[in-house]
Amino acid sequence: MTDDASQKPTPGLLTELLPWFDAWKTCAQNVLSQISGQPHTFELHPEPVNAGASDLCYTVVAAGAVRGEMALRLPLASGIRLARKFLGEIGTPAEATAAAAPAGGAAADAEAISNDDSEALEELLRQIAGLAATAIGATAGGEVKLQLSHAEAPWAWAADAVASLFTRDEAGAEITIEIGVSPALAVAFAAALAAVLAPANTVAPSSTALAPPGPAEVVSEAAALPTNAAGYHRLFDVGLGVKLRFGTRRMLLRDVLALSSGLVVELDNALNSPVDLLLDGRIIARGEVVVIDGKYGLRVTGVVDPASAGTARPA
Repeated sequence: MTDDASQKPTPGLLTELLPWFDAWKTCAQNVLSQISGQPHTFELHPEPVNAGASDLCYTVVAAGAVRGEMALRLPLASGIRLARKFLGEIGTPAEATAAAAPAGGAAADAEAISNDDSEALEELLRQIAGLAATAIGATAGGEVKLQLSHAEAPWAWAADAVASLFTRDEAGAEITIEIGVSPALAVAFAAALAAVLAPANTVAPSSTALAPPGPAEVVSEAAALPTNAAGYHRLFDVGLGVKLRFGTRRMLLRDVLALSSGLVVELDNALNSPVDLLLDGRIIARGEVVVIDGKYGLRVTGVVDPASAGTARPA
């Protein structure tokens, strides 16, 4: 999670990810309209909302046809308004938090959300995520699963594209939901979308053309074909977080609970075994650890070919 309200989405990526954001907007409208019995319309703004210390944050993990993480951030007042709508109750966020606060509570208690409202909000967001997964799967050309969970700590990645959903309730109060897409998810969705759109844009040869086309016709058909590489050029400047893995070890729960300072955990890998370079949990290369100016580095000895079941080809 990032609290930098000045962060702006990459314009090119926002275009590539517009179907993703639009799916969330449409599904949020449908769910909110269904539970309230009144039509609700969200506006999609290509910018983040102002961050606050009491914001409600959630992580959405995508699996299936596209893989990666997404962040949801709601101002406290927006979250409570949505929760009250889901519960079918009427009241302002201030009234809701006052009712949940203990007797004699301080004013700071108003910057909290009750357990009932928190559970209602999560269930509402899960329903939206369920519909969005179906809509995104149809766009990405395969099944997509979205798992939502509450985020207790800042996200380890910086959102590569950010957009916000905006609407107002019956009293005119603002409701906003910020959506942040991780770099890994942005690349995965853009690639899936390009693969789906490529066959539709391909020019089929005419069954009546018995003679080869002339020079002018060749140029015309070549210009009509999609240039997938041009689409990927917009992604070349995307920053991706990679991790270096020295080894792994399976541990019993009781051994994990018994961990203490000074205890040595032995890894499965031998001392001279190659280390793994991971992107979004997947091995993309292997190599040797080196030290450069007092910092760890990796000398790549093999690049993993996804089509070869994780085997590495020499770099």
